[in-house]
Amino acid sequence: MRFPRREFLKSALLAAAAQSASLRAATAKLGIPGPYPGRVVAVHHPSSITSGAYQEGPISEMIRKGMMSLTGAPSWADAWKVFIERGDVVGIKVSPVGGKILCSDAIVLNRIIDGIKQAGVPARDIVVFSRYKKEILDAGIDKWLPEDVQWTAPSADYAENQLDMKGYDRDQFMELAVVKPGDDPMDSHFRRSYVSKVVAQQVNKIINLPVLKHHQSAGVTICLKNLSHGCVNNVNRSHVNPTANVCGIFIPSVVSLPVFRQKAVLHICDAVKASYHGGPGAKPKYVWEHQTMYFATDPVALDKTGLRVIDAKRASVGMASIALSKPDDDSHWLNCQPEHIEIAGLLGLGVFDDAKIDLKQFSL
Repeated sequence: MRFPRREFLKSALLAAAAQSASLRAATAKLGIPGPYPGRVVAVHHPSSITSGAYQEGPISEMIRKGMMSLTGAPSWADAWKVFIERGDVVGIKVSPVGGKILCSDAIVLNRIIDGIKQAGVPARDIVVFSRYKKEILDAGIDKWLPEDVQWTAPSADYAENQLDMKGYDRDQFMELAVVKPGDDPMDSHFRRSYVSKVVAQQVNKIINLPVLKHHQSAGVTICLKNLSHGCVNNVNRSHVNPTANVCGIFIPSVVSLPVFRQKAVLHICDAVKASYHGGPGAKPKYVWEHQTMYFATDPVALDKTGLRVIDAKRASVGMASIALSKPDDDSHWLNCQPEHIEIAGLLGLGVFDDAKIDLKQFSL
């Protein structure tokens, strides 16, 4: 039976209108956990990396597929417009800790910048940032950026005294009754971690670009920790030594601040290369080519998915899960604390229960 042309057009128009309404509704729910709580999109491409080098064509395909599948948008530009609009100042939180061995990749970063531009934001209103200037320079990220795209870092380099305030907002902080040895526990300044000015004052949207990595004290460093330890100061108090470790509560306490709940609208995890032990830096013997990227508005669901991926890799080489791991020569902390992901879920930052996580997997 032939479908009348008028009815076909009517049906198409209704479908387009419903899709448009769905995208508008998603835009109204931006933030953490965002419009797609529990949804994680994983895109695998076996040709995404060759001889250790990311491949532009496959990477572009992966990001396009991930963004359109996450949002249900009909095009690349429409997918970005769910999160970004003209007039926004957009921060991209990169992850340079692993240096040139394992950090946010140039091709991935530039495709994200292209997407933001597609949504109508000019290059001058895009800010790439992380906590330490030296890490950005060492990784070479400053040299990857198109003309007019800004980059910044609130601190020059790692230091034991982490209460430098020039790059931080005195009115935005997370206070927790934990201090470093020698600091006065009765002085609220030592009990606070202040939010960087780039997050608190300069940008109104954040795209979080972590790498899939093991972390000795936190268990993993993916979406949540890329925000908690890359956007505030006075963080070394969270893991003073292998036994004085409070990453389990420190991480979700930072990310639950309103400034992160409201501004962090999208998480894209670069797991084309990943590490399963010896983090947060990159020990080559523990780096593997996972050839996958993950997309979500829910950092808890993405981190829980990433934890399972790393544990599966550890199991494949005969290692215990992160939660059950014990200290060795390359990971010194007594107990890793991946429970920061579950606690973040309890604080309403996303979905932790595997049964409620909607993992959509694609292989290109």
